[in-house]
Amino acid sequence: MKLKPLMIAIAAGVCLPVLAQSQLTVVNFGGANGAAQKKAYIEAFDKSGAGKILPVEYNGEQAKIKAMVEAKKVTWDVVEVESPDVNRGCDEGLFEKMDWSKVGNKADFQPAAVHECGVGTFIWSTVMAYNADKLKTAPVTWGDFWNTQKFPGKRGMRKGARYNLEFALMADGVKTAEVYKVLATKDGADRAFKKLTELKSNIQFWEAGAQPPQFLVAGDVVMTTAYNGRIDAAQREGKNLQIAWTGGIYDLDYWVMPKGTPNKDLALKFIALASTPDAQAEYARNISYGPTNNKALAKLDAKVLALLPTSPANSKDALQFNISFWADQGEALEKRFAAWAAQ
Repeated sequence: MKLKPLMIAIAAGVCLPVLAQSQLTVVNFGGANGAAQKKAYIEAFDKSGAGKILPVEYNGEQAKIKAMVEAKKVTWDVVEVESPDVNRGCDEGLFEKMDWSKVGNKADFQPAAVHECGVGTFIWSTVMAYNADKLKTAPVTWGDFWNTQKFPGKRGMRKGARYNLEFALMADGVKTAEVYKVLATKDGADRAFKKLTELKSNIQFWEAGAQPPQFLVAGDVVMTTAYNGRIDAAQREGKNLQIAWTGGIYDLDYWVMPKGTPNKDLALKFIALASTPDAQAEYARNISYGPTNNKALAKLDAKVLALLPTSPANSKDALQFNISFWADQGEALEKRFAAWAAQ
């Protein structure tokens, strides 16, 4: 009896391309964001038949990517990184250059999403949040955040200079559009730290994004800085946490491919899928982070749009995180903040 070609191949232990399915390692920050990505991107990619996703969580450790690239043993294919890291990693040669012809039309995206080494995947914001069950008068401005007479109690703040210095200047009367111009000067930095010192005895620091909503629910703080997506996740669980959007600082996260990934073509297919209007709209329905593909907005209803950092009402007095400023002055300011916090 003659064996058919397929049977011959199986008997010989040959893996036929039509039967093989490549595995792609996709790394993100986990939490509510990771859950939303699973529904919007990972499940869709798995169903497409292009390959299977192995999801991995990390805390943004660029050093891990650098070690892989330098050792030429890259096991991560697509990684979600924050905006300072896409610039720094690109400059250091840690990432593959992005082939936009395989991703989408640049004109469809927010300008900040288009990078030579990455694709902006969502827009998020660091905002002021409070528990409406415990705080009957809603705070509106960063001046309210600093007003411990009108709103007595602890304030949650991220343990670091980023965002806090900007918020301090806004609380001190600096207009949103002028924040980085002022902060870039010695007098401006001194002014920000002086304003922070006014609040220091009332600050409870947080280091992980899950902590601010926990602080609010427990009543440990009366208001806190927080990532808007974390508050959204708590709201979906039935918690009456609310956001004051005035003076929120928005930023983007990006998809990158570590230099030397053996699955570059498949990685580009995943990034392309995750950048489509349909996929980004589905992501926004699962977590209140704004799409970078502008065509996704037309696919969202008014209720979802109202919760996004990119909605007109929420973004009218927002500040875009200034990557270049923090690249230039961030190290010195973070050291100064660490010394200030330890005093």
